[in-house]
Amino acid sequence: MFTDRGTKATSRSAISRRAALRSGGLALAGTALATGLPSLAEAAESADLTARTSYDSIVVGAGLAGLVAARELRAKGRRVLLLEARNRIGGRTWTDRFNDYEIERGGAWVDPLQPHVWREISRYQLNVVADAGPERVLMPTTTGFAESDPITAYTRQGELFTPFFDGAREYFPRPYAPFTREDLITPLDGFSLRDRLNQLAYAPEDEIRMTSTTGLYGAPTARGSLLQLAQWWALAGWNYTGFSGINTYRMERGTAALAGAILADGRPDLKLNSPVASVTEANGRVTVVTRSGLSYCAPEVVMAVPVNVWKRITFSPGLPQAHRTATQQGYGVPRQKKVWLDLATPTDRFLAEAPEDHPFVIMGRMNDNAPVVAFTVDPTLNLASHAAVEAAVRRIVPSATLRSYTVCDWQADEFSLGGPTYRSPGQLTALHRAIAQPLGRIKFCGDDLALGWTGYMDGAIESGLRVAGSPTLAPLPAAAPATHGIAVPRVDRRVYRSMIGL
Repeated sequence: MFTDRGTKATSRSAISRRAALRSGGLALAGTALATGLPSLAEAAESADLTARTSYDSIVVGAGLAGLVAARELRAKGRRVLLLEARNRIGGRTWTDRFNDYEIERGGAWVDPLQPHVWREISRYQLNVVADAGPERVLMPTTTGFAESDPITAYTRQGELFTPFFDGAREYFPRPYAPFTREDLITPLDGFSLRDRLNQLAYAPEDEIRMTSTTGLYGAPTARGSLLQLAQWWALAGWNYTGFSGINTYRMERGTAALAGAILADGRPDLKLNSPVASVTEANGRVTVVTRSGLSYCAPEVVMAVPVNVWKRITFSPGLPQAHRTATQQGYGVPRQKKVWLDLATPTDRFLAEAPEDHPFVIMGRMNDNAPVVAFTVDPTLNLASHAAVEAAVRRIVPSATLRSYTVCDWQADEFSLGGPTYRSPGQLTALHRAIAQPLGRIKFCGDDLALGWTGYMDGAIESGLRVAGSPTLAPLPAAAPATHGIAVPRVDRRVYRSMIGL
């Protein structure tokens, strides 16, 4: 969990008590960052911040994109107000505890192939650990589930997925500049994941292995864009080892450590529990009004909230058509829920995939004595029922015994209204560039709007850097990612399996 012992970019010293208090007595997962009474000087400063209503920049949303944008604007000498609707920072990253085990309810994994988040980890000298990975893998067949060792299972997956992305090196030759070959991607953008499966006409026993992935991201397969998955393939080096191994490393102290370090470095004026009701531009100023009626003004505002949430905020002037279309259509995996399962049996490290008609399309225990993480996009699964959840697990692992579980439903979260970014057919070429454009003095950022790793922490950081006018890290060739001095555990990427990013 995040404590007040994070590091700053320019020093290894602990975050000062004064900085912690300026961040509003930050709480993460119910644990306060700073406790005790402030000094007289700090109390006076706090009163001054409460009274201030005019800033140089206002950032709405304290996820990674908003935190980075606020830090970069502060580095330019601006007075920055950071408004966060929740009682914590981090957005769709959320380090929490379940049965005394640290879990990530949202984004969890990072990788040297993701240069922006990796540079931030290096900047704050955060340690990286690797999941142990599965000892066995269960894959679906036409007659049930077959068990094998990870290398055998994922070697076959690589053989199936490689033709699925045939041509991706041509239509995404520069994966961080997705419109480089617009002449090629435009006709392909109408393809759904289902269209591509139909085109390749896999044998039934092979197609059901594919739908664990296409069903998870497409939710269902027919809704998901081929180009979204193909761009991730390109970003991972145009090969299955990179693509499947992207969910291997984690920050030792969780994503909360990174969020806290960025906040402490930037030191914007943070106000939690401040959902925004309206954003109005007039006479060269932008006024932001919270649901509680508090009003703040600045020459510019950065909206670092998910695209899906725009429709819940009143903008004046109104949003352009592309922005309205995107927020109404949705710009993330619908209905996806992340579930942590405390299984009494089995007790080993395993990973199981299922066809998309199963309640859980993927689940696994990546570390010894850890809970099992599972993903569902099934709207009929009754997650309020212990019996229903256990029955869903037993459809894949008949011997499973469920003690307890916890659910994170980003679709039901009013400040997310959906899971990680995953575009539908047509949205890349019809909407993606347009919705990243500012509305006068109102700018937009978030992992939804990244040019690279949309749906991942890397994309959120990239977008925050871009909207603040900061130079982004020039991506290195995927075949030779930079570790920036971070000690990286040695792993066999062939035994890992990619799950959703954020």
